[in-house]
This record gives sequence, structure tokens and C-alpha cells, in this order.
Amino acid sequence: MGIDDVLNLIAIIIAPIAAVLIGQWLQNRSERRKDKLDIFKSLMIARNGWSYESVRALNIIDIVYADDTNVRMRWKEYYDRLCIENPSDTDLKKIKTAQEKLLEAMAVSLGYKDTVTWETIQNPYVPKGMIKAEQMQREYQNGQLAWAKLAESFNNSMQSPAAKPQEPRDLEEKQHD
Repeated sequence: MGIDDVLNLIAIIIAPIAAVLIGQWLQNRSERRKDKLDIFKSLMIARNGWSYESVRALNIIDIVYADDTNVRMRWKEYYDRLCIENPSDTDLKKIKTAQEKLLEAMAVSLGYKDTVTWETIQNPYVPKGMIKAEQMQREYQNGQLAWAKLAESFNNSMQSPAAKPQEPRDLEEKQHD
């Protein structure tokens, strides 16, 4: 058995193993990119509001983008801005800017640096009818809440002892005293 035979035998054994390992590595890489892209798409869709999907996406950034320190740093900055209680108008602008910087970092990480630009991120399409419908929904919910509070207040006032009419027996007892 010559050296060529040994090399052929090694190649026959190693080639399938290498093919499986390379295939698995490529599949894992593709899955990580898909997960990153799913998060990016969810957050791009929800630039002007929240959805369950966008909240889910935010909560898995640290896992899916574990290998990208820039995205995780931008996520931390955005998260810190979101944690401000009763934000002022200035705070709201800073929150929006932090959100846009996070999206920009994700676009760069995904290789969309020249395709998804700062201008693209800052200018989502939001139909006026959709904004009006959301405002009407909020007003309706606020009205329902106001009516519920009024009904609760009325109910509580009717149940208080001062508001209850006296029973005839109570009146008779007071007359005998």
C-alpha cells in the first residue's frame, strides 16, 4: 500500500465528516442570522408603537446578538431611556433617538449599512387613518374608564350607611326611646 492509497483512504474517511461539520456550521450561522433578522423586522415594524412581538424581540436581543457588542450597547442605552418614569418631551425625543440608533446598529450588523440608512429608519410609513383610528380607540377606552369610575363612585355612595334609607323598624325604635 503506497502513500497515495493511504491519502485516498484518509480522504474517504475525513471528507464526509468535514462535509457534515461544515454543513452544521453553515446551518447554525444561517439560523443565527434569521433570528437577528426577525428581531430587526419586528422592531422596524413597531417603530411607532408597541406590539407583543416587538416586546418579545427586545427581550431576546441579549441572547440573539450576544456576539455583537455594538448592538447590545445600543440596546442598553435604549432600555435605560425606556425606564424613565413620566418622561418629558425631551426624554421622549431621546427615547426615539436611542431606538433609531439601536435599529441602525442592527442594520449594520446584518450587512444593511448602505441599504437601511438613518433616513430610512427615521421615516416609517404610518397612514393618517391608522393614527386617527388609534386615537379614537384611546378616547373610547378613556371614556369607558371614566364611566366605570363614575359607576363605582355612585355604587359606593349608595352603599354607605348615610345614604341608606332607614327601615320602618328603625324608625319605630327611635320613637320609643
